[in-house]
Amino acid sequence: MSTDRYTSPLSERYASREMQFIFSQDMKFRTWRRLWIALAETERELGLPITMEQIDELKSHAEDINYDVARAREKEVRHDVMSHVYAYGVQCPNAKGIIHLGATSCYVGDNTDIIVMDKALELVREKLLNVIRELADFAEKQKAQPTLAFTHFQPAQPTTVGKRATLWLQEFFMDLQDLDYVKGSLRLLGSKGTTGTQASFLELFEGDQEKVDRLDPMIAEKMGFAGCYPVSGQTYSRKVDTRVINVLAGIAASAHKMSNDIRLLQHLKEVEEPFEKNQIGSSAMAYKRNPMRSERIASLSRYVMVDALNPAITSATQWFERTLDDSANKRISIAEGFLAVDGILDLCMNVVDGLVVYPKVIEKHLRSELPFMATENIMMDAVKAGGDRQELHERIRELSMEAGRRVKEEGADNQLLSLIAQDEMFGLDEKALESSLEPSRYVGCSAHQVERFLEEVIRPVLRENEAVLGRIAEINV
Repeated sequence: MSTDRYTSPLSERYASREMQFIFSQDMKFRTWRRLWIALAETERELGLPITMEQIDELKSHAEDINYDVARAREKEVRHDVMSHVYAYGVQCPNAKGIIHLGATSCYVGDNTDIIVMDKALELVREKLLNVIRELADFAEKQKAQPTLAFTHFQPAQPTTVGKRATLWLQEFFMDLQDLDYVKGSLRLLGSKGTTGTQASFLELFEGDQEKVDRLDPMIAEKMGFAGCYPVSGQTYSRKVDTRVINVLAGIAASAHKMSNDIRLLQHLKEVEEPFEKNQIGSSAMAYKRNPMRSERIASLSRYVMVDALNPAITSATQWFERTLDDSANKRISIAEGFLAVDGILDLCMNVVDGLVVYPKVIEKHLRSELPFMATENIMMDAVKAGGDRQELHERIRELSMEAGRRVKEEGADNQLLSLIAQDEMFGLDEKALESSLEPSRYVGCSAHQVERFLEEVIRPVLRENEAVLGRIAEINV
């Protein structure tokens, strides 16, 4: 590790080696060479005077990139693509004359960008599915555990721990749907020439339009893609980058929401993220168990959500068939968006897999608020016994305000049931009232909703993708 210059925390601390390789120099330049081979093969198949010996020579050096030659050449010519064309030609002297034939720089640059994003989306998809699997298992396990729900972070009608987890799960599932749509729509640029007109190839094939039309589909098939974008300028539309990064920003938003909820629940001591035996929560306060992984999820997620502005602005500001003010921004924003989301999903897997639930604390909090939530049932029981609904409603409102005042001003326990039992209007004793405070009576269809959602929506998708499940997240720090 270099200690005398800046290194990205995304590489050193957060992103996996898998994702780092996808955005590595080896991946990039080996893909360039695969694309040059595909172009040469296609041009030969369409009748240009390219020999199999030349293609075999290109294939023999597809992996062993002579970076030193390319770097030295780039210092002279200030052009990365032509530097690598030169370096490839040094290794392949018989084929150097047909490398990059008819193509412009974007043939290797843009097609590689699409291939890299497609590969990176596949890894994101695998990790997202594993987060979904972990959340589904957690929701199923906790589907019937009553807990206070919150609206405006104020106690509200109870839900269950598992039902709350399905709210997180549903958002990640939406992200999966978005990812699948965008990934499924990715196409290569193909070989469109300097302004997207394929003029150079029409010249190479001596005006044979049929051969020019066959060029892009043949290259796409060799590179494992369904096809190429039908029209372009010199580059593929930068709106493609916008769509891809918006998928990542959606995942980041879902992760951020979940991590916020977990942080709040950890404050309440109801749910806790995993905390390792020798982990230090605070340099000053040795007793602390800070939700540092959930906080890191939120921190990285904010970065990705803001990063999504980069390709949107780049797309909006491209001039006509191309300008080069996209290049430096793309090199940073696309790679870092993926590296950050990779780290986020590893953290999500780790946190959800190790979530600890404290039922006794949950029950204590629920019991302290349940008398307020039971008032409607109590009122109905009093009406059945002959009471006036409107008068009972007003009286419960008054007693609730008094009980709430004592809790807040005197620090007393919630005495609402005692106040109601002492009021002759209700005709109910405290024992009868206590029997109405069974938490499971107030969670509605929560457990049933969890079961249906998992069985009808989530489990079928997990079964379809069983081969990629079972990942274990490795957290560097």
